[in-house]
Amino acid sequence: MLAAYAFRAFIKFGHLTIIDARGVRHEFRGIPGPRAVIRLTDPSLHHRLFLSPQIAIGEGYMDGGLMMEEGTTLYEFLDLCMANVARAETESMQWFLRYFRALRAAWRHWNPVGVARRKVSHHYDLNDTLFDLFLDRDRQYSCAYFVDPNDDLDTAQLNKKRHLAAKLLIEPGHKVLDIGSGWGGLGLFLAGMHDDVTVDGVTLSHEQHRVSNERAAKAGLADRVRFQLRDYRELETDTYDRIVSVGMLEHVGPRHYEAYYRQVKRLLAPDGVAVIHSVGVFCEPYPLNPWMEKYIFPGAYTPALSQQMTVIERTGLYTTDIEVLRVHYAETLKAWRLACERHRDRIVELYDERFYRMWTFYLIGCEIAFRRGNLMVFQIQLAQNLDTVPQTRDYIGEFEAAQRAASKPKERPRLRQVGD
Repeated sequence: MLAAYAFRAFIKFGHLTIIDARGVRHEFRGIPGPRAVIRLTDPSLHHRLFLSPQIAIGEGYMDGGLMMEEGTTLYEFLDLCMANVARAETESMQWFLRYFRALRAAWRHWNPVGVARRKVSHHYDLNDTLFDLFLDRDRQYSCAYFVDPNDDLDTAQLNKKRHLAAKLLIEPGHKVLDIGSGWGGLGLFLAGMHDDVTVDGVTLSHEQHRVSNERAAKAGLADRVRFQLRDYRELETDTYDRIVSVGMLEHVGPRHYEAYYRQVKRLLAPDGVAVIHSVGVFCEPYPLNPWMEKYIFPGAYTPALSQQMTVIERTGLYTTDIEVLRVHYAETLKAWRLACERHRDRIVELYDERFYRMWTFYLIGCEIAFRRGNLMVFQIQLAQNLDTVPQTRDYIGEFEAAQRAASKPKERPRLRQVGD
């Protein structure tokens, strides 16, 4: 089995057993660590796992050619793989393959308006019911914020919206732009800060556009909250007091970062504030996992903070705050994964078994990448004026504490009894 050569060099930590399509067991041991056993039923994986392991593992699992054995779960297998990834990338073959992917990414991340629409539609225009099955009630499809490790998903996503609102410093009468507005939850939340705040949201997803406008109408906010099916680059005349963008930068691509931030600067009022929330990497940036790029997020690219700072400096915007969220997204993905497992039969009914296996592979792989790999989330606060934002960060915690206190149900006064 040709793949044995790759795994012999790859496994430096833990113990992997592969039962090949002929029934032969291959043992790969490193220093003591996690253990997993898999079976290959597709003989083509014998060489595909050597030539392109990242995509072959995912496709093999989706198609049933790679199966978990002897009590091993997919989580345990991918956890073992991720624990060895950093060591594997020191191998010459892995460096070569990574270089090849970087060359491929140079044209894959070209992202004009028409191409961007097709890429967004691939993921976000899936069956609307699917997202209801695993997201929180407000359909926040981005990293939640766990103030308390015991927070449930709905609470943690509410925490995230409050955290962003605190950094935006929204005041009465403000006009807000939400770039990549999703299903409208954040825009509606921000509009609720004050009775005269207006929000414009832009999305390239037909489904998100439809649902978000339905939600605005149902909430009685259609006169103040408008969601448009258009690219942020097509906005030309309006100016906004506040701009927020959550989970959008990953779809911009490094070739378009400067255009992105220059558009933010052009649309932002002289005393405006913007907050950019994105998945990022702790290390030197590199192309997206090829399986993820092919099946889940075509053309997506995980940015590094270093790339953002270089571009932001050229725009003349002030970077007034940067925050890095570490395992918050791992916990978010865990909640999504467990919800999908609870609704397995419904997801299979909506699509099929192969789709369910693909979707769980995506969620588990991402969760482990945030726990063991180089992924994180960053929030960058930007301003046109150096003095727009307070000089200390106390205002963030004070705002959040006030929001939590205001949302607590008030205790009913105790009834007075005879003799009191």
